[in-house]
Amino acid sequence: MAANMVRFRGGAWGPVRRFGLAAYRKYSSGGSCPNVPLTSPLPGVPKPVFATVDGQEKFETKVTTLENGLRIASQNKFGQFCTVGVLINSGSRHEAKYLSGISHFLEKLAFSSTAQFGSKDEILLTLEKHGGICDCQASRDTTMYAVSADAKGLDTVVNLLADVVLQPRLSDEEIEMTRMAVQFELEDLNMRPDPEPLLTEMIHAAAYRENTVGLNRFCPVENIEKMDRKVLHSYLQNYYTPDRMVLAGVGIEHEQLVECARKYLLGVDPVWKSDKPKQVDKSVAQYTGGIIKLEKDMSDVSLGPTPIPELTHIMIGLESCSFLEEDFIPFAVLNMMMGGGGSFSAGGPGKGMFTRLYLNVLNRHHWMYNATSYHHSYEDTGLLCIHASADPRQVREMVEIITREFILMAGAVGEVELERAKTQLKSMLMMNLESRPVIFEDVGRQVLATNTRKLPHELCSLIGNVKPNDIERVVAKMLRNKPAVAALGDLMELPTYEHIQAALSSKDGRLPRMYRLFR
Repeated sequence: MAANMVRFRGGAWGPVRRFGLAAYRKYSSGGSCPNVPLTSPLPGVPKPVFATVDGQEKFETKVTTLENGLRIASQNKFGQFCTVGVLINSGSRHEAKYLSGISHFLEKLAFSSTAQFGSKDEILLTLEKHGGICDCQASRDTTMYAVSADAKGLDTVVNLLADVVLQPRLSDEEIEMTRMAVQFELEDLNMRPDPEPLLTEMIHAAAYRENTVGLNRFCPVENIEKMDRKVLHSYLQNYYTPDRMVLAGVGIEHEQLVECARKYLLGVDPVWKSDKPKQVDKSVAQYTGGIIKLEKDMSDVSLGPTPIPELTHIMIGLESCSFLEEDFIPFAVLNMMMGGGGSFSAGGPGKGMFTRLYLNVLNRHHWMYNATSYHHSYEDTGLLCIHASADPRQVREMVEIITREFILMAGAVGEVELERAKTQLKSMLMMNLESRPVIFEDVGRQVLATNTRKLPHELCSLIGNVKPNDIERVVAKMLRNKPAVAALGDLMELPTYEHIQAALSSKDGRLPRMYRLFR
């Protein structure tokens, strides 16, 4: 064995620099080093040299607008692969004048046959030549077609995206297959043990009754058979227009992306070309508040050797603000401060074990299975809500615990607690932006909404500037609104909507007392 090789913890052997070997032998036997504080460098260990960058943010997001109104946004990122896609200002919130569920249908029909490509298999084989994958996601306000592939195949990728978005065939066979896929997804949604997607739909429907973001994101069962090419073309004609689109790319040169966009997306007639005037829904979200209840037998949602016990799920929400407002950042910090999760979530302080819903709820009430805070934000509104789950017999007590937490938000905010939430939010932001597809979505969504993009260091600076009085101010404003409530499961013990509203208007968040002669 070489003289400068030592065995490290775990049994592995490795080299030690000669000038550090004596120091290593001196302190590696388990003995302490009383004369060297932890803040000082270890004796014999060379000083680290860290890499530096020229300027805080060298690679800004570049944006170009073509003559037809199409915006092209790119972010440079080194690597062999790129992510490119088209984001469209189109979603379930725009379906007021149409059959509900069109966006859901279009999501499932994406990357099917087009004018150039005879089938989905042909598209996938074309992408395979460049190591590519594709995906389409439709949300309440945005539809996103994206491809990740080798950067050398950019011309092919943009050509394919232009064809998929503007020249889909929408054959009868494809529409029939999509009907089956949508039907299966709806059945799965009602059977899965995790009711999160269903509750999210219900809380939006309660908060924005029959308008904009309150419209159902999933296609209702009764509309599945009504979807045909004529209905889809009518919607596409109004919402799939260049001025409502952004071509975003990460990992490619901006000029190259602009050149490809001019080649494949400028002056192209879509398959639904028509001279009819546009009928775009520009409605602003109207927060209504209210309650939506769904009585459902949850006793058999998870069978097997360790089944999930029967639970009742409650979600209570209040209107927050749009992501275009300055208060969006304080609301994001507040959401992180509330945190929470499932009662069996593992992890230390970095995973949110010091958030309020852990400390005040899950740690004190062993019978609660879940308490999690969510923040949904859109161009014109937002919704901060808490989801809680417990045994049906303890629903009333669970609701009171959540209403108390809403009232406690308006109280004093500790400096340590606030700094921890801000640090955690910055950490989550930066870690997510390590991923190329996440950067792509961030670039596309920001440019679609504002024509520019706030860079990560700007967002971190805004987060760092949040003060305790900012949190108190946004909470006071939020608590003036009527609550939105979604309830799923056995609801025998659920308090009335009026009682929940009274609790959120009180000083301590307690529900009005009920006296019963018989139970």
